[in-house]
Amino acid sequence: MPESRLHKLSARGQSVWIDYLSRDLVQSGELKRLMDEDAVVGVTSNPTIFQKAISQGNAYDAQLKELLEQDDDAKEIFLQLAVRDVQAALDVLAPVHDANPEDGYVSIEVDPTLAYETKATYEEAIRFHEWIDRPNLYVKIPGTEPGLQAIEDCIAIGRSINVTLVFSLPRYREVVEAYLRGLERLVEGGGDPAKVRSVASFFVSRVDTETDKRLDAIGTEEALALRGKLAIANARLAYEHYLQAFSGARWEALAAKGAFTQRCLWASTSTKNPAYRDVLYVEELIGPHTVDTMPEETIKDFQDHGEVRGDTVLEGVDEAHELLDRLAAVGIDYDDVVLTLEQEGVQKFSDSFKELLDGVMAKRGALVAS
Repeated sequence: MPESRLHKLSARGQSVWIDYLSRDLVQSGELKRLMDEDAVVGVTSNPTIFQKAISQGNAYDAQLKELLEQDDDAKEIFLQLAVRDVQAALDVLAPVHDANPEDGYVSIEVDPTLAYETKATYEEAIRFHEWIDRPNLYVKIPGTEPGLQAIEDCIAIGRSINVTLVFSLPRYREVVEAYLRGLERLVEGGGDPAKVRSVASFFVSRVDTETDKRLDAIGTEEALALRGKLAIANARLAYEHYLQAFSGARWEALAAKGAFTQRCLWASTSTKNPAYRDVLYVEELIGPHTVDTMPEETIKDFQDHGEVRGDTVLEGVDEAHELLDRLAAVGIDYDDVVLTLEQEGVQKFSDSFKELLDGVMAKRGALVAS
């Protein structure tokens, strides 16, 4: 098979993950096909993804009927369904992880309604790690302010964490700091940092969606000229910080003990605005030691017409710094934009989680009736 566009992207050091998980994806062999033909080496999931998977078709009905005879707690029933899918995907990806321990991961997210509760988030993350017990498991913890301590504490006892819902540069710097402190505590306690991995999921397209809405409301020529620019600039500045944070004496001391960097993972890379190129957020953020998790449609689109022209994440960094000043000059409050996005992100996942649990109970009624 000729080398695909996504294989060329991978050759530049960027891991391709798929932002979707369902029972059918694994059981049909589609995940394995994606690995072989589309260079996919990891899977991410979230409550919205599971809500979509469980609500469609009848792939979960047999297990659901069995679980309903044993339990009436909707969350526990859902977790049994989700964990089975995650374990199955982890097993399919195990050879990838064996060959390259930085990839082959599958992510499961803690209950998003706990996003502002440090202790409860930590306890659920540890529960998932102990329950699923695979070396290639990532547990996703939202990068809220209360989530930072839970992230650090998990890293400090050697648990791999995917930090999700990161929108702002200040928050990203705090996420990196939590990871470094966790590693330092792990080393001080005699643990092996070589067994721990982490990614910071920096959300992309939603930044343009929110900013463009505000620029449209301002409506001046100067404001309208800045549409569609902040998301890529924001991510490039995050990568700039990544390069700075994982260098120098502090990092070298940890690396000497076997520690690995916390890679940037570009999330929300599907294009929301039809006026923009459908693979824009993939093409402009290619670079070494990064991950791009894409929905199925974005994978198909990139394979069809995506361009791999170099390490684009390194381009235009000076312009990215200038853009923040230009946005401020036309009336865009960056801090408010990213805070709004974080709060909306948590709320969206929380709403999906509640809808998912309602769906489990609705299925219960249908299965009992049948």
